[in-house]
Amino acid sequence: MLRTTLWSTLWSTVAASLLVVPASAAGSLSGKYVEARTCQVYTGPCFANGEVGSTGKDAIMTWQINSGALKGVDLSGLGVAVVVKASHTLGFKGLKDAQTTEALLIIDEAASHEQAAALKSFAMLQTSLREDQIVSTQRTSFDMQFDLVELTATVDVGEFAHVQARKARPGDCICSNESAYYPPLTGLQGFVPGVTMEGDVKARCLGRRWSIPDSRTAYLGTFHYVADQPASQQASVVKR
Repeated sequence: MLRTTLWSTLWSTVAASLLVVPASAAGSLSGKYVEARTCQVYTGPCFANGEVGSTGKDAIMTWQINSGALKGVDLSGLGVAVVVKASHTLGFKGLKDAQTTEALLIIDEAASHEQAAALKSFAMLQTSLREDQIVSTQRTSFDMQFDLVELTATVDVGEFAHVQARKARPGDCICSNESAYYPPLTGLQGFVPGVTMEGDVKARCLGRRWSIPDSRTAYLGTFHYVADQPASQQASVVKR
C-alpha cells in the first residue's frame, strides 16, 4: 500500500523548495520533471522479473524549468526532453544498465539559439549521454501542465510525445508488494511513482514508436540543479 501521508508531507516540502532557488556563480535551475518508461516502475519483484530483458528499453524524460539560469543564460519557462532507446532494460542502474544507448534530444522551440545550447548542456548533464549517442536534435513546441497539489501532469512535446500521468494510488496495487521498484533515470529533489494514463511517443530517428496507456510506468518529480556543484553533491533521489 502507498505510504500516502509520508509522501504527501515529503512532497509539500519539496514543492515549497521550488520557491527558493539558491544563487550560484555558474547558475542553478529548478523545475518539474515527468518520466515515462516501457516497463512498470511502480511494481513488485514478480512483475518486474517477468518484464526484465524483454521490455523497458525505452523511455522519455522531460524537464520544465521553473526558474533559473545556466552560465548566465536565463532558462525560466523553457522545456527540454530526451527520448531514449537502449539495448537492455533500464533497471536499477538506469541508463547505465544498457550496453548501447541512442537518444533523440528535443528542445523547446521558444528557446533562442543561446538558450537552446544551454538546454542541451543541461539535458546532457542530467542524463550523462555523450554527443555521439544523440542521433538527432529537434526543435518543437513544449508544454507541461503539472499540478503539485493533485500530483498530475500532462506533457505535450510537438508531434513527438503526449504523456498524461498521475500519482499512483492504493487502488493501483495488484500484489500488495508494490514500490518504486526501479528508480527515476535522473537525480531529483523528490518524486512519486505514477500511472501513465496516456502515453504515446514517436521517435522515427530511433526506429521507435510506442504507446503505454493505463500502465504503472511514470515518475513525477521536482529537480534543483546547481551548476558549480560536483555531481556527488547534486540533489539526489529522495527515498520514501
